[in-house]
Amino acid sequence: MPQTSNGVSEDTAVVQKPVLGLAEFVALMATMTSLVALSIDAMLPALIQIGTALNVAQAHDTHLIVTVFFVGMAFGQMFFGPFADSRGRRLTILVGLCIFALGTFVCMLATNLETMLVGRIIQAFGVSGPRIASMAIIRDLYVGDAMAKVMSFIMMVFILVPMLAPMIGQTVMELFSWFHIFTLFLVVATLAGIWFFSRQGETLPRVKRKRFSWAQFFKSSHFILTHPEVMGYTFAMGCIFGAFLAYLSASQTIFTVFYDMGEWFPYIFATLAFSIGLASYFNGKMVMRFGMRKLCRFALKGVNAFAVVYLIILYAYDGLPPLVLTVSVMFVGFFFVGILFGNLNAMAMQPLGEMAGLGAAIIGSISSLFSVPIALIVDSFLNGNLMPIGFGFLIFFGLAYISVRYAERVRECGE
Repeated sequence: MPQTSNGVSEDTAVVQKPVLGLAEFVALMATMTSLVALSIDAMLPALIQIGTALNVAQAHDTHLIVTVFFVGMAFGQMFFGPFADSRGRRLTILVGLCIFALGTFVCMLATNLETMLVGRIIQAFGVSGPRIASMAIIRDLYVGDAMAKVMSFIMMVFILVPMLAPMIGQTVMELFSWFHIFTLFLVVATLAGIWFFSRQGETLPRVKRKRFSWAQFFKSSHFILTHPEVMGYTFAMGCIFGAFLAYLSASQTIFTVFYDMGEWFPYIFATLAFSIGLASYFNGKMVMRFGMRKLCRFALKGVNAFAVVYLIILYAYDGLPPLVLTVSVMFVGFFFVGILFGNLNAMAMQPLGEMAGLGAAIIGSISSLFSVPIALIVDSFLNGNLMPIGFGFLIFFGLAYISVRYAERVRECGE
């Protein structure tokens, strides 16, 4: 596909009206995708209070408020992927934001955990629209290492939300109550929608849209699901994110209960989130020089070395090392994880061309559905120490390495 000097394909570069500068484009795409992170991380400081307000018998059950979100996203992505390819990127974002608002209202009206979880699933289903459409827009305009570079810069901006969201959530609780965290979601979604529709044009012209048909859906799905390179990277993403999600969903328990850090939790969480942001910045600077595949191999070796070292430390301290040591080692490990997030997704998307919407849907759905049971299984073993988290890192980072090596060999054989 012919490209302009900045990595934008010639046949799609003229579609975007108005043409945004790279900085605004990155900020806009990061804002749209950051609704996912905001919807997850702003809830973390409130889990205990929500559990109390909803009369949850088992405190561990409040982790479901985080994990079921990814179930909703998995199904939402499967819907919005074909929708984005057949109806365009802008309508996808509009519909998604409306469903997200509906789910938020359900959460606000919840009087028990079951209703709250239903609302969270609806929220997640809706927010999949902006996420899928944003990924497809990026794929419409950028390819190869240029796409990986843009993805890395988006991840760098995007990571500010996980860093700040717990602090914002805690501040909202202190000033008002956990209920108004959902009010915050509505305000941010509305402002993001106004910015998008006033500045970003459609990137999929009508002549390139694929009219939805079940026959074409199954044909395209079969191509994607049987593409060993795409599936290899997707499986690796699921393993990496599953192990990370186990930490994410249990993070409040780890730092508030195990380490008794209370009000310091948002700042500890932000420190570790900063590691991923730093990695994304590093990746954005280095990917055009070294290529996403070389950086991915480097990061996979790094996360596996981290998993081994961390498990040794856990054994040395009976599963609960000093807080400073835990945060320091995780900071290094999450740096490698941050490099993998953008690159694995870009490598999985690269062979899919005009199936970008459906491709993003299937890749996101499979990796999400795969990551949720990993997190639930790992977290089910948490009992006062971090040994299950350490084993989760070791096992699933190792599987991710094997999966990427498989995908790379398939790719080399096909060239």
